[in-house]
Amino acid sequence: MFTGIIEGLGNIAAIHSSGQGNRVTIEADFTLDQTKIGDSISVSGACLTAVKIEGRRFEVDVSPETLNTTTFDKAKVGDRVNLERAMRFSDRIDGHLVSGHIDGTGIVKQREILGNAVIVTIEVAESLTRYMIAKGSVAVDGISLTINSCDSGIFSISIIPHTAELTTIGFKNSGDRVNIETDMIGKYVERFLSGASPTGKDQISKRSTIDQEYLIKTGFID
Repeated sequence: MFTGIIEGLGNIAAIHSSGQGNRVTIEADFTLDQTKIGDSISVSGACLTAVKIEGRRFEVDVSPETLNTTTFDKAKVGDRVNLERAMRFSDRIDGHLVSGHIDGTGIVKQREILGNAVIVTIEVAESLTRYMIAKGSVAVDGISLTINSCDSGIFSISIIPHTAELTTIGFKNSGDRVNIETDMIGKYVERFLSGASPTGKDQISKRSTIDQEYLIKTGFID
């Protein structure tokens, strides 16, 4: 589990094919003290497992599923990436709960200067904006951000100078792809309310007892 508060940046130092996936070497800009083999590290939002660590360098295996779902399918040596090690239970959650399981990718459509901030507009699949609300949370390349506005298939975020300086969002341009993870709470709420099958298929579970009538009866909604 992560918070979306980026620890620092890193560079992709090497990419090697490994079966249908890739073995990727990343060099962090900061020391990896107390990081050990088997630890989870968010790399531009994707939760990956460190399988080898040498100094500031670590290696991760990127599975075919991750290649299909994230921007890692087009990653190349020299790319800058956001890095965050897994949170401790004793830590403050300064961002929001981020699983590191990418829902899909988006494309930067526009950057607009507004005062001391940059408004970035990102186009995504309509299935992703289903789980977005204005002033809600979204992780873009692993960065916890607040949604300024959203509509079907598009949303905007406001980037302050601190975030632009310390993460990759500061140098993303129109046409660049980014990893998107929507707020997990919304997905769980939908799952409970719909009674959908745990397989993800459009089936309604006969065991579901949470519906609008139940919520009205228990006082959750009027």
